[in-house]
Amino acid sequence: MATARSGNGGVQSLQRAFELLERLADTGGEASLSELAASSGLPMPTIHRLIRTLVTLGYVRQNTNRRYALGARLIRLGENASLQFGTWARPLLAELVDEVGETANLAVLERDEVVYVAQVASQRHSMRMFTEVGRRLLPHGTGVGKAMLASFDPDDVRALLERTGMPSYTDHTHTDVDTFLDHLADIAELGYSLDESEQELGVRCIAVAVPGAPSPTAVSVSGPEGRLTDEAVRRIAPAVQRTAKRLSEQLATRQPVE
Repeated sequence: MATARSGNGGVQSLQRAFELLERLADTGGEASLSELAASSGLPMPTIHRLIRTLVTLGYVRQNTNRRYALGARLIRLGENASLQFGTWARPLLAELVDEVGETANLAVLERDEVVYVAQVASQRHSMRMFTEVGRRLLPHGTGVGKAMLASFDPDDVRALLERTGMPSYTDHTHTDVDTFLDHLADIAELGYSLDESEQELGVRCIAVAVPGAPSPTAVSVSGPEGRLTDEAVRRIAPAVQRTAKRLSEQLATRQPVE
């Protein structure tokens, strides 16, 4: 039997399967077959056949209410892809560290959590910031998370916060939804976010979202608040923005960083 191909030369069934996975991801939780059919425009028999295959493979699961959600088998793929992305981006992070003299980080948003996928530590100071690669935190309490959420629709931010809650990491962590949404609007206008001891006391962080990344991504510079003064922030923020822009350009061309 001939394999149907899409207009771009790809395999149509494979393309549709990945589109369904992305639509399930966009729901933030689960969806029914009829909802997937309505959002995708695909016929119900096609939806049913693709979902049944994805369930068999473990990439989709059927809940007890007969609705569908992303399966656990995707976790391994996502985590490996994120770590590889971090390795790929390390040369740009190293250049940023050389320029500003503080530690640089790269993080992505996975399953409502910020995951740190790369870090290059500064060797210029004896006191340095270390964030374990693979560490997971809720986005409302981190500079990188706030930079990502600042580009979201406010209703999507509310939905995420309803799922995660807003626990306090320190006395400076935002814990009120409406105040936090106003804060995100200020970040969007400014072009970068600041973590003002919101995740860890005595630590300040400057973060910028990477535009056009396939999943929400942000790059940051962190250090002791005694060194990351307001004057230092004004000097470092443009460098972080340039790095985010270069990462975006590299992602668009799919070329390795040199």
